Amino acid sequence: MASLLHRLGLLAARRAKTVITAWLALLVIAVGSFAAFGGQLSDQITVPDMPTTAVADRLAEELPGASGGTTTVVFRTLDDSTFTAAQREEIAELAERAENLDDVDTVSDPFVAQQEMDDAAEELDAARAEISEGWAEIEEGREALQAGRAALEEQEAVLDAAQAEIDAQREAAEEAGTLELVEPALAPEQEQLDAGREELESARTEIEESDAALDEGTEELAGAEAELDRGAAMLELSEELRLVSEDGTTAVMMVSFSEPLEAMGAEQIGTVGDVFAEASIDGVDILPSSELSAEAFHLFSVGEVIGLAVAAAVLIIMLGTLIGAGLPLVNALVGVGIGVTGALAFSGAVEMMAMTPILGLMLGLAVGIDYALFILYRHRKQLRAGMGVTESIALANGTSGNAVVFAGATVVIALVALNLTGLPFLGLMGTVGAICVAIAVLMAVTMTPALLSLVGERILRRSERAEAASAQAAGHRAEEKITTPMGNLKAAGMALGAVVLLAAMAIPTFSLRLGLPDASSQSEDSSSYQAYAAIDEAFGQGMNGPLLVVADLEPGLDEGGATDLQIEVARELATHDDVAAAVPVGLNEDFDVAVFQLVPEEGPASEAVEALVHELRGGEMLTGAEFSGVELSVAGLTAANIDISDFVGDAFPLYLVVVIGLSLVLMTMVFRSLVLPLIATAGFVLSFAAALGGVVAVFQWGWLSGLFGVTEPGPVLSFLPIVMVGILFGLAMDYQLFTASGMREAYAHGSAPRLAVRQGLHAGRAVVTAAALIMASVFGGFIFAGDPMVSSIGLALALGVLLDAFVVRLVLVPALLHLVGPAAWWLPSWLDKLLPDVDVEGARLERG
Repeated sequence: MASLLHRLGLLAARRAKTVITAWLALLVIAVGSFAAFGGQLSDQITVPDMPTTAVADRLAEELPGASGGTTTVVFRTLDDSTFTAAQREEIAELAERAENLDDVDTVSDPFVAQQEMDDAAEELDAARAEISEGWAEIEEGREALQAGRAALEEQEAVLDAAQAEIDAQREAAEEAGTLELVEPALAPEQEQLDAGREELESARTEIEESDAALDEGTEELAGAEAELDRGAAMLELSEELRLVSEDGTTAVMMVSFSEPLEAMGAEQIGTVGDVFAEASIDGVDILPSSELSAEAFHLFSVGEVIGLAVAAAVLIIMLGTLIGAGLPLVNALVGVGIGVTGALAFSGAVEMMAMTPILGLMLGLAVGIDYALFILYRHRKQLRAGMGVTESIALANGTSGNAVVFAGATVVIALVALNLTGLPFLGLMGTVGAICVAIAVLMAVTMTPALLSLVGERILRRSERAEAASAQAAGHRAEEKITTPMGNLKAAGMALGAVVLLAAMAIPTFSLRLGLPDASSQSEDSSSYQAYAAIDEAFGQGMNGPLLVVADLEPGLDEGGATDLQIEVARELATHDDVAAAVPVGLNEDFDVAVFQLVPEEGPASEAVEALVHELRGGEMLTGAEFSGVELSVAGLTAANIDISDFVGDAFPLYLVVVIGLSLVLMTMVFRSLVLPLIATAGFVLSFAAALGGVVAVFQWGWLSGLFGVTEPGPVLSFLPIVMVGILFGLAMDYQLFTASGMREAYAHGSAPRLAVRQGLHAGRAVVTAAALIMASVFGGFIFAGDPMVSSIGLALALGVLLDAFVVRLVLVPALLHLVGPAAWWLPSWLDKLLPDVDVEGARLERG
C-alpha cells in the first residue's frame, strides 16, 4: 500500500492540474445531481417492526378513522384578549382550507368543537328532564290502567251477579216445568249480559295493549336512560379536555391525517404545514406544532463558520502561512461538497433524515482537514530537512498517506457497521458518513499532493525555506533529541489524574435516559416551541403528546355492553397518577376493539410518560376482575418515539462490543502488542463515557444550559451514544496511530521502552494537538446550530475528541505505557507470526 500511495502521490504531483480539475468536475456533477434529483428531507424516524406500527396497521383495518395521525395548530391572541368574531371566522376558513387537502382527514374548528362540548352538558340535562317526564307519564299511565282494571273487575262482578240471578231463575223454571214460558222473558236480559261481557273483554284487551305499550315505553326509557348515563360518563371523562382555554385567549385546532404521522413523508406533512405557515390573522399568533413546522436546517450557519474560522486560526498558528492553512480547508470543503450533495441527490428516491447529511458534513469537514494536515505536516518536515518538493510529496503520501488510509478505513468500517444495528435510519447515516470520510481519504492522497505540487516551497515560511536550503546543503537537519524518559512518579500522577478526571466526568452517565427531543427542546423563538409552551400554559403538558390506547375486549359483547366496558376501562385508566384524562373515541363494528385518547400529566419526552407507555403495554394498569379479558396496546407519535429509543438502546451493547473487538484486533495488528491495545481501548471507553457524561449534564440535567442554548432539559438523543461510538472510535484510532507508531518506531530502532514512549509522544504530539483542536472546532460549530439533535451531537463529538486526544492519547496512554515498561511491546511469538505485518507508517518505504 505504501509503495502504491508513493506512486500515486508522485503522479498527482506531476499531473496536479488534471487531478484538481477531475475533483472539481466531480463537485459540479454532485451539485448538479442534487439540484436535479434531490428531494425533501424528513424529521420522522422510522424503525421496522415497532409495536406502534403493528397497532397502527391493525387500527387501519379495524377502525380506519382512528388510525390516522393527529397534530395541532395553536392560535393565540397577541394582546391576551378573547378571540373576536372576525378572528373566529378566519380560523374557521383556515380549517376548511386545510381539510380540503389530499392527505387530511378532518380539521376541527376549535370554537365549534368547544361549543359542542360545552352544550353537551345542557343537552344532557334537557334529555334527562325529558326522560323524567317520560317516567312520570308512564307512572300516570300505569295508575290509570290500574284504575281501569279495578273498574273492570267491579263491572265483571255486577255481570256475574246478574248472570247468577238469571241462571237461578232458569233453574227454578226448569224445576217447575215452565222454562219455555220464562225463557222469552230472560232472553233480552241474557243478551244484555252477553253484550256487557263483550264490552268488558274489549276493555280488558285495550288495557292489556296499553300495558304492553307502557312496558315498551319503559324499556325504551330505560335504554335512553342507559345511553344518557353513558353520555354523561363520556362527558365526565372528557371534562379535562378543552380546545379553547378558559380565558378564551388560546385555541387548539386538531388536524387529523388519513395515515399515521410516522408513515407519512415530509412533503405530505409539509404541504399541510405550509397552509398555516403562510396564513395571517390580524391580532393572532398561528403556531403549528413541531410536526407541521419542521423548520429547514441550513447546512452552514454562523456556528459552523465560526468553527471553520477557529480551525483556520489553528492551522495558521501551526503552519505559519496562509497558503498552508488554506490548503486543508480547500481539501475539506471540496470533499464535503461532493459527499454531501452527492448523498442529497438520492434524497428524492430514499427517505432521508435531515440529520443524515449533517453528520456527513461534520465528519467530512473534520477528517478532511485533519487528513490533509497529516500529509502536509510530514511534507513540511521533510522539506525543512532538505528534501526536494516532488520527492517529499511522494514520500509523505506513501508514509503519512498510508496512515491516513488506514485511519480512514477504521472510521469507514465503524460507520458502515451501524448497519448491523438493524435500524435503517442509523445505517443510512453511517453509510453517508462513511462515504464522506472515504472521499476525504481519497482527496487527501490525491488532491493534497496536487495542491502541494502547485504551491511548491511556499508551503514553508521564508525562514523555514532558508533553513531547508542550509539543511539540503549540509545533507541533514538537526532535530531535537529526547534522551531521558519521564519519571515514574510523574507517570503515575498523570495516569491517576487522567483516570480521576474521566471517571468524574462519566458520573452523569449513570443517570442517562434516552429519548427523542420534543418541541420543548427547540429554540424559544421557533413556532414549534411557542406552540408547545402555549399548550402547556393553557391546557397542560400532556396535551402536547396524547397517546392512542387500543383495548381488545372480550368477543361477543353487544354495543351497550362494549360501551359500558369501554367507559369502565377509561375510568380505571383515568385514576392513574400520570394520566390527566382518558377519553373513549371509538368502537369497531364487532364491538371487540375500543380506542381511547389518553392525555398524560407530563410532556411527551418525560420519564413518567415513558413509564406510562410501558405500564400500559405490560398489563399493569387494569387489575380488576371485570377487566380480565381486556388487553391494552399503544400507538401514536409519542409511543413511536419511545419505541425507537428502546430499539436503539437494545442495539447499542452489541455495537459497542463489535467496535471494541475491532479496536483490539486492529491495534494488535498495527502495534504488535497486547498491552497497548488494551490500554488504548480502555482509554477510548473512558473518554466516551466522560463525553457522554458531559452531554447528560448539559442536555438532561440542564447544567450550563444557557451557554449551550438548551431551552428545557430532557432525555439525551436516543441514537447519540451509538453514533458517538462509531465516530469517536475511528478518530481515537487516528490519534493513537500518530502517537504510538512513533513510540513503536523508536523502540524498534533500539530505544529503551520507557524512553521510546517519550520520544514517540514528542514526535506526534504537535500534529495530534492541532488535529484535535481543528476537529473539535469543526464539531463545536454545530453546538449552536439551533437544533437540539445537531447541538447534542456537536457537543458530544467536540468533547469526545478533546478528551480522547488531550487526556487519553497524550496523557493516560503514554503514562501507562511508561509504567508497564517493556511489557508494553510484548506479543507472543505464535501470535506475531499469525498476524499480518501492517506497515501503516510506511517505514519500509522510508528506509528504502
